[in-house]
Amino acid sequence: MAAAEKAPEKASEKVGPRRIVSLNMCADEYLLALADRGQIAGLTRNAADPQMSAYAARTRGMRLLSGSAEEVLAIDPDLIVGMPARRSAVVTALAGQRYPTLDLASAKSLADIEEQMRAVSNAVGKPARGAAMIADMERALAALPRNGHGRVAAYYQRRGYLTGTGTLVDDLMHRVGLVNLAEKLHKPALSRLSIEELIAARPDFIIVESATDTVRDQGTEMLHHPALKDIPRLTLPQAWTVCGSPAYVAAARSLDAQLARH
Repeated sequence: MAAAEKAPEKASEKVGPRRIVSLNMCADEYLLALADRGQIAGLTRNAADPQMSAYAARTRGMRLLSGSAEEVLAIDPDLIVGMPARRSAVVTALAGQRYPTLDLASAKSLADIEEQMRAVSNAVGKPARGAAMIADMERALAALPRNGHGRVAAYYQRRGYLTGTGTLVDDLMHRVGLVNLAEKLHKPALSRLSIEELIAARPDFIIVESATDTVRDQGTEMLHHPALKDIPRLTLPQAWTVCGSPAYVAAARSLDAQLARH
């Protein structure tokens, strides 16, 4: 697993909650990275999908929830971790139960990831573990050669979607010394860009999800259009970028290593 491993415990770590439930895929990743396995009482089904989660291998034998409030009530959790915008139906059903909760917004930068790691590690009673993992991440990122050298890249997704500024992917691109084509074109966080427009913009690289290396449908077929064959291609697993987590380091290292070959 490319994602960072858990740091050794310190004697000062306090006893944390024992029945933690996650209501969101990104919360799954933080808990799998920072909490003890025995503390986690329930994760979302996406937690076990290697295409979506960088920590899927750690979920073997763990309880995966279907997303119903009844499941959560049966667990009687002592901490619920989730993303407020994506769990409203369950929250409404659990209203009045007064379970301890930790809401996490979508991470759009390394700074957001580190802030959320501190929040989660404190909430699960592992502050030293969180601090150690953050320190390891910062050391690893500081050592990157930043092989982008100001070259321009387009993070191009199926059906012609272009990832823009103010996103985790944009932060990652800048981390390795790349310029986001969306920024040059004054595009928002997510926009559509035709193949013709992409070619006319003449990026130095296209960054795509590794799952699109093969044609699966019309959405992925356009990424293999002959007109794009001369633009160097960099690939990243979606699981490393769909959520903020320590997997950010794996994504940065991989991207920087691929750039070094160009």
